[in-house]
Amino acid sequence: MFLEHARREVVHTAREISRLGLVQGTAGNVSVRDPETGCVAITPSAVPYDAMQPDDIVVVNSEGDVVNGPWRPSSETPMHTRVYRHKPWAFGIVHTHSVYATTFACLGVEIPAVHYVIAFAGPRIPVANYAPYGTDELGERVVQAMGDGKAVLLRNHGVLAAGRTVAEALNIAKVVEYVATLYYRTRSIGKPLILPDDEIERIRLRLEQYRPGEIDRS
Repeated sequence: MFLEHARREVVHTAREISRLGLVQGTAGNVSVRDPETGCVAITPSAVPYDAMQPDDIVVVNSEGDVVNGPWRPSSETPMHTRVYRHKPWAFGIVHTHSVYATTFACLGVEIPAVHYVIAFAGPRIPVANYAPYGTDELGERVVQAMGDGKAVLLRNHGVLAAGRTVAEALNIAKVVEYVATLYYRTRSIGKPLILPDDEIERIRLRLEQYRPGEIDRS
C-alpha cells in the first residue's frame, strides 16, 4: 500500500516543483519515507518530470540501497536518507533550485524573518556549508545547518525542505522562495525590517492549525 501511494505522491510533487518553476530541467528531487519500514520512495536520476510515471519511482532502504525500481535513484539520495535518519518527524523532502532562494545560497546569506510566513520553516533559513552534490558530506552539513527548522539553503546549490508529509515539504519550499523573493526585493530598495524570534514562535504556534496547502499570506 505504501509503495503505490508514495510513488503517486512523489510523481505529483515532482511535477509541481517543475510546473511552479522551482527547478530547471531534471534538477531537484522529491522523496517520501514509509513510517513503518523506513524505506524511501524517491525520484529517479535524470528522468524528465513530465514523462515520469509512478512505476519510475525508486524505493531505497534507510541507507540508500535500492530495494525496488527500474532506475538509479536520485544522486541526492544520501542527503535525503541522512535527513530522515536524523529528523524522525520528517516523512517528505523536496529539494529545489528555486532562483531567489538559490541566489542567497550562492551568496552564503541566510534568509531572515522578513515576513511572518517564514514560521512554517523556522525563524530563519540557514545556510549549509558547501559540499559536492550527491555526497554523504552534503547530507551531514544539511542536517547540521537545519537545527530545529524545516528548511535550509545549500550553499552554491539550492534548497532542501522537509515536512511531516511531502505536501508540507512542498509548501515549505514555496514559502522559502516567497520569502527569499521578498528579502531580495526589500534589500534592493532599503533595509528590511526583520521580525524577532519570539514573534515568529508565536506565529508558528498559530500556524499549527493550518493543514498543508492552507498557507494564509493575508
